[in-house]
Amino acid sequence: MSFNELGQSIPPDTAHAVSVSLPTWKSNVGYEEGEEWVLSKMKTGYPRYEFYIHQCIANFADTITACHGKAEERAMVFPSHCVASRFVDFLKSHGPSLRPSEVRIVELVPSPHPKNGIMNMETLAKIYAALFPEHLFKLAKSFWQHSGEGVSSRQAEFAHRAYEEGALSERKLAPAGANNDSRPCKGPRRYQRGASTDKTVAQPIAGRAPTQTYLEPEANGTFEGREYSQFIEERFGRNLDLSFVQNAKLAIRRRIAGSLTADVDLKEAINTLKILQKWGPGCLFYGHGSSQDLDDLEGRLKRGDRYLALFCEFPSNPLLKSPDIERIRLLADKYGFAVVVDETIGNFMNVHVLPFADAVVSSLTKVFSGDSNVMGGSCVLNPGSPLYTLLKDTLAAEYEDNYWAEDAIFMERNSRDFVSRIDRINVNAEAICDVLKAHRRVKEVHYPKCSPTRSCYERCRNPNGGYGGLLSVTFFSTPETVTFFDRLETAKGPSLGTNFTLCCPFTLLAHYGELEWASQFGVEADLIRISVGLEETSELVMRFERALEAIACLVIE
Repeated sequence: MSFNELGQSIPPDTAHAVSVSLPTWKSNVGYEEGEEWVLSKMKTGYPRYEFYIHQCIANFADTITACHGKAEERAMVFPSHCVASRFVDFLKSHGPSLRPSEVRIVELVPSPHPKNGIMNMETLAKIYAALFPEHLFKLAKSFWQHSGEGVSSRQAEFAHRAYEEGALSERKLAPAGANNDSRPCKGPRRYQRGASTDKTVAQPIAGRAPTQTYLEPEANGTFEGREYSQFIEERFGRNLDLSFVQNAKLAIRRRIAGSLTADVDLKEAINTLKILQKWGPGCLFYGHGSSQDLDDLEGRLKRGDRYLALFCEFPSNPLLKSPDIERIRLLADKYGFAVVVDETIGNFMNVHVLPFADAVVSSLTKVFSGDSNVMGGSCVLNPGSPLYTLLKDTLAAEYEDNYWAEDAIFMERNSRDFVSRIDRINVNAEAICDVLKAHRRVKEVHYPKCSPTRSCYERCRNPNGGYGGLLSVTFFSTPETVTFFDRLETAKGPSLGTNFTLCCPFTLLAHYGELEWASQFGVEADLIRISVGLEETSELVMRFERALEAIACLVIE
């Protein structure tokens, strides 16, 4: 399977992939610079990155704007009124002074009597679209990028089709004093069927990309225009019917909690810093996570400073350092703050951090899923924490389950073999670490096993746990770095934790506009991050050896 076509989804031809191919160092720089030769070829993108909003979401937003918006307006689509309201508040607090009518929410609800038979009305959820002035789009996108609270691409695809078939229609939620003249609309007329009395044809706003076209459902209820990729997912994805969605979510919870420890079938069984900077009172950032940083924190606490919570990764991305989580726990108990640990990189088969945390969070998009085709996240509360009752009651009062049904089905399916995959990935990553460390032109390998903070990692490593599938490497010169990256025969794109090996120039993608800031924490501009997959170990080793040989030739010349 080829992963190396610029702009192709990773894996190829995957409609809801969470990575995209940027196969050369030059293409990564071009992506960050917004160069047309790169952006024009982007068929998909990492869902949380700045330059890309999934086409299914963008198409749906354009359709809503064309029907309900005004000239020079844009829309963003959310799964609940609470999230849409947070978005509106964000625009008002971070943007220029806005009149009430300039930012408004359109609520789309299931129609009482849809005229088609293809929609699962029990699954169809309400959709909330926020309309806002087009000049605020960059600010609006920062909310979407950092909060992660927009609709998923699968939900947008499903809801878009429902909207255009008349299964979703508007219910007004306009603020007091806003213009209420526009009437309910079921989408452009070419998508309406049966006895619709709406004779208005909504025209796309000038300059907007045309919305995605769907064919009419046939009399037998099948949908002739359904994308080929969707058929492939449903036919070969072994997905359960959507009526199983609550069981799927329960299985995922049990799997995370450790109740499911074998490969079983269901029938048997953030970017935190940016969020804290943009929302709330702010934060104190310790970019090294070192004992010196903890000394400074303890000094502040002794002088009377107080903090609500401490967030840390275990280990960190991309330097794979492990903080002294035992000392952090002692400080938290003494000074009364919460400890939230993100163990995505270590993953809960390798490390057991819950005893030291009040809450453990993880990106399920990564190795828990592995298939690079669905997003998700988890939060586990520690029942032994002194804050457990408070946190549990708060979640019970405020948490909204907005996880889209189809995404839950895919996540459950993908994670069935999670346990067995981790062992193979651990073995492969150690092998690649050894190959890289043995090469004379490799400057440094970042990996928990060879990290200066290994002792901190070992305190939390499970008896049968390994060191995870992520490592980073630097070389002695930029030409060597570029040669190695371009020659390496693996998939290359953002994200990590995939079942196939995936590499990226991490610092360029994550901190292109702040390279100097990243360097002060030891994150070099030329750092390459490697997420190791399930390939046969000897074959994977040979691929890395061939890339290293290319460096040797470069040095000789």
